Amino acid sequence: MTEFAAQRTDHPRETPREATEPLREDIRLLGGILGQIVREQAGDAVFDLVERARVESFRVRRSEIDRAELVSLFAGISTDDAIPVIRAFSHFALLANLAEDIHRERRRAIHINAGEPPRDSTLAATYTKLDGADIDSATVENALRGALVSPVITAHPTETRRRTVFETQSRITELMRFRERTSLSVDETADVDLDLRRQILTLWQTALIRLSRLRIQDEIEVGLRYYDAALFEVIPKINAEVRKALRGRWPDADLLREPILRPGSWIGGDRDGNPYVTGEIVQRATTRAAATAIEHHLAELEHLERELSMSARLVSVTPELDLLASKSGDDSAFRADEPYRRAIRGIRGRLSATGISVLGELPAHGSDDGLDAYTEPAQLQRDLSIIDTSLRRNGDATIADDRLERLREALEVFGFHLSGLDMRQNSDVHESVVAEMLAWSGVHPDYTSLSEAERVELLSAELATRRPLTSPDAEFSELTTKELAIMAAGANAVRVLGAGAVPNYIISMCTSVSDMLEAAVLLKEVGVLDPGVGGDPSCPIGIVPLFETIEDLQGGAATLLATLDIPIYRAIVTSRGESQEVMLGYSDSNKDGGYLAANWALYRAELDLVEAARKSGIRLRLFHGRGGTVGRGGGPSYEAILAQPPGAVAGSLRITEQGEVIAAKYAEPRLAHRNLETLIAATLESTLLDVEGLGSGADEAYAVLDELAALARSAYSELVHDTPGFVQYFEASTPVAEIGALNIGSRPASRKQTEAISDLRAIPWVLSWSQSRVMLPGWYGTGAAFERWIDSDPNRLATLARLYEQWPFFRTVLSNMAMVMSKSDMGLAARYAELVPDVELRDRVFGMITEEHERTIRMYKAITGYDDLFADNSGLERSVHNRFPYLEPLNHLQVELIRRYRSGDEGDQVRRGIQLTMNGLATALRNSG
Repeated sequence: MTEFAAQRTDHPRETPREATEPLREDIRLLGGILGQIVREQAGDAVFDLVERARVESFRVRRSEIDRAELVSLFAGISTDDAIPVIRAFSHFALLANLAEDIHRERRRAIHINAGEPPRDSTLAATYTKLDGADIDSATVENALRGALVSPVITAHPTETRRRTVFETQSRITELMRFRERTSLSVDETADVDLDLRRQILTLWQTALIRLSRLRIQDEIEVGLRYYDAALFEVIPKINAEVRKALRGRWPDADLLREPILRPGSWIGGDRDGNPYVTGEIVQRATTRAAATAIEHHLAELEHLERELSMSARLVSVTPELDLLASKSGDDSAFRADEPYRRAIRGIRGRLSATGISVLGELPAHGSDDGLDAYTEPAQLQRDLSIIDTSLRRNGDATIADDRLERLREALEVFGFHLSGLDMRQNSDVHESVVAEMLAWSGVHPDYTSLSEAERVELLSAELATRRPLTSPDAEFSELTTKELAIMAAGANAVRVLGAGAVPNYIISMCTSVSDMLEAAVLLKEVGVLDPGVGGDPSCPIGIVPLFETIEDLQGGAATLLATLDIPIYRAIVTSRGESQEVMLGYSDSNKDGGYLAANWALYRAELDLVEAARKSGIRLRLFHGRGGTVGRGGGPSYEAILAQPPGAVAGSLRITEQGEVIAAKYAEPRLAHRNLETLIAATLESTLLDVEGLGSGADEAYAVLDELAALARSAYSELVHDTPGFVQYFEASTPVAEIGALNIGSRPASRKQTEAISDLRAIPWVLSWSQSRVMLPGWYGTGAAFERWIDSDPNRLATLARLYEQWPFFRTVLSNMAMVMSKSDMGLAARYAELVPDVELRDRVFGMITEEHERTIRMYKAITGYDDLFADNSGLERSVHNRFPYLEPLNHLQVELIRRYRSGDEGDQVRRGIQLTMNGLATALRNSG
């Protein structure tokens, strides 16, 4: 779950204030230490300014003073003085995150220790539900065939914390846990507090952001750090737990032959709109991932070699273990009677040789013993099985169940490749590259002039032959040369590391059958797709259409069915176990049609795709391209998965994770375990239980949402697409221009060099509205749709109230909307609106925004019956109360610095100050982009 989706924390035997007092104590402790450090390091003047800003911000929140009084506090502040103030409030936001994470752990432990039933979104609760559902083995086996839950990490401009900051946060978290859960004397407590002070001082003296532009190489490393931080420990453990639990319940079913939880990544493979992705970058991404996996395995083997010290004089071993030890090349007299150590020494030597072969150098924890390399993980797994069997046969199962079992589980899921790197490119680029290849090879001089039917005929013919369309000495345009090099790098990763290294090829803005077949032709050209002999093709990389705009979502099922009607493509799908993945774009559909219209278009698309899969006899897997914020499909994961239509999950789920959400979910083992089990729990429930709740009323509910979505899209378009000057208002009233100009992130803010909203990337679109506290993509148009549809009819209002109670989809849409609106602040948004020089434009557009904001809150209350936006989320209310006054100074200082920057003050300190405010606000909001 994301930060602001915590369950209700008050315990039956406690008042709400008593339940949250430990959180306030933690915040006071950490904030007090930070305050002392600010005073000592930055001086009394800065400390006094920070403290005045803090006090005045709370007074604004309590409506004791006008916001203008706080604004005046920063009037004329020098940039040099502003920087430490920004840093102070940014650091507090980071420390408050830690305190809230620890408090959620605390509350969960209290509920568990009190013997209360397991809570929704835990696997324990899911198993209880499954036990009461009376599901037979055959149904479970069929439903979970090929089961997969895959969080896919993607790059994000605001999640660029340095490793030092990352590690210091982890140490602070551990110290806070130790302080609470260990019985300490007064002196011992003082020692812990002193250590906390050291860590917070280190944090204060470490730059939160680097001076240089973020590179893709940096983003690759940021993504990989989560494996050592948490994922190596947690993912194998969860896979083992789930497999044991399900097989124990249905022993006759053939379940989970492969690990259900398998991570993925886009970092280094997603080149849609990113000119900095090259063949070298793809090679680096896959090689660094492989190095991370192999070095982890070698480190575990190193530990095992020390731990398994059993002497042949004291224990028996199997003949297979003796043989393995004899092949190790370890002739040390000191280990002559230690067969396990010698066997593991040989395994380490072979895996080290694999590392040298794959990485070009000896990996960390390796030993160059001149042994033959493992060519695939299965060979290493067989050797580890020999050790496991020998231990168990000779009474050492307890030892086998420890590090060795963890390593075997890790090898099963991470292999030598670590995670699957998806490759992605826009369909327009594919068209251009294929056209140039066809022209060079003499197949057709002007592919782009062909009709869709002619394109499909030509491409189908090319896919049926092994004839290449290029040659090593062919001279192509810079674009085609670059694209073919990238494709070749992906193909090489598959050859070296196996099919898991690059499992999917995603086609952005996919609108037609030819878009699908063009990608297939490119995969054939680099040797990944084999047309086969006699019409028996194969392709280890799945071809995945990405439907993004509302129109593409509406036509997605038709596009898929038409593609499956092409014999060569259907044969490819058959060779992949009749499995076809489809990706759904949450971000662009929202930017295209607004929050409610996009959410309903996605739901309708899933219904249509499920029906298309049923008709064609394929197994459908959906990949949800969600961002961190509600405007990009974010929100609590458990509720979002349960809100999918019937048949849409079907045992498999892939979902993107990005931005501050990655750190919030996966920065350390307990967080990672909690959030990963949530994904699996929701996937199992959506697959095996009836969770939609509409029954025979589904068609009626769908018709209502059809009408609401059309009204919402119309209201959204009136502002975003039809209001003269809206683009100018957006550019002036948000930091979108600064996001592009200040090198935040490795990719350009727009796919193309235009000012069109359609060409702007979704991340800067949503991030800009989040920073300016409008949060427009998460709600605009919804209130108008409700008001127009109800039209003062109490029966219609009752219909929506009933849908809210009965239908998880509708309830989740409104709950997420309330969450994002609670983070909006029209008073602060007005400060950003003042940056618009055209007063008439400012008043007109901001007036439309504030009117719709008020209308949407009013309609939310009418439908739900709640008095405020926090009624169904006490954790959110707590966060807003504890945290949001500290955001106020960051917003005011950001406006002030943007004003200076746009007036010509482009000095390093101004630029750095803007970047720091962006990172501070993103840290505090936690799902801002």
